Amino acid sequence: MLERFELEAFLTLAEELHFSRTSARLRVTPGRISQTIKKLERRVGSPLFERTSRHVALTALGQRLRDDLLPGYRQIESAVETATALGRGIHGVLRVGFTAAWSGNLILRATDLFRARHPECAVELREVTYRAVRETLLDGEIDVTLAEVELVQGDPAFVVGPVVFSRPRVLAVPAADPLAERASVSLEDLATVPLILPEGVPDTVLHTLFPQQTPSGCPIRRGPVAAGWQEMLSLIGAGKGVTPTCDWAGDFYARPDVAFVPFSGAAAVDQAMIRAAGRDGIAARIFSHTVLEQADAALPFS
Repeated sequence: MLERFELEAFLTLAEELHFSRTSARLRVTPGRISQTIKKLERRVGSPLFERTSRHVALTALGQRLRDDLLPGYRQIESAVETATALGRGIHGVLRVGFTAAWSGNLILRATDLFRARHPECAVELREVTYRAVRETLLDGEIDVTLAEVELVQGDPAFVVGPVVFSRPRVLAVPAADPLAERASVSLEDLATVPLILPEGVPDTVLHTLFPQQTPSGCPIRRGPVAAGWQEMLSLIGAGKGVTPTCDWAGDFYARPDVAFVPFSGAAAVDQAMIRAAGRDGIAARIFSHTVLEQADAALPFS
């Protein structure tokens, strides 16, 4: 069985790739780090690091061991940190964001439960636009947000999860447009109408959420840019274009000049609790799991 110090020494050295910095972090001598790694390598039966007087690097086996150990180690660290925080009590202010009206009921229920369990931690709620999700998390204006996973997909600056719900995608179209009479639309239909875009979303995210061409290669025209949902709906109602969204949008944003048509072949809308990796606090993590606890009871139309 791997001893705790062996685990910490290996993972810290795998990160630092420097014996002196590793020993300083763990508050032991470089000699002890070296002895511990050699002991671990004897147990494994093969070198985990390549080392010279000027260079330390992981071997292929060392990389595999690091990748296998790191998730479990972080989970243990997180569990201990959470237990410690719960034992001492959670204090301060937690700022929670959400991007869609259909998430509001869930966030409010989770907030009530969180406040009951942690009365010394105040919770502030704020609805944020697509444009603001990334910047408010990175700037520390918001600690955790319930938002579309695609907004931060693959970006190491963010921690994503847990996923709270996954819903079918629909296309919001002008009620007077022929598409509104269809039982469903496809990705190929996007070539026939301008696509209205949200303001301020990074290009990498924008191209995922709002493709530039159909699967067959037909170009998709770019329409106006909208700062928020009400502006988006007004543009759609005026016949300026269409936009994809979640099927619940029709229940929360119903209006006579906009129709919400089922979107066949399009990926589902996944919303998750998202935190900035550099600001991943205990309160935000606990609130995220509180939201998941309440998801089945609080989300509408499930």
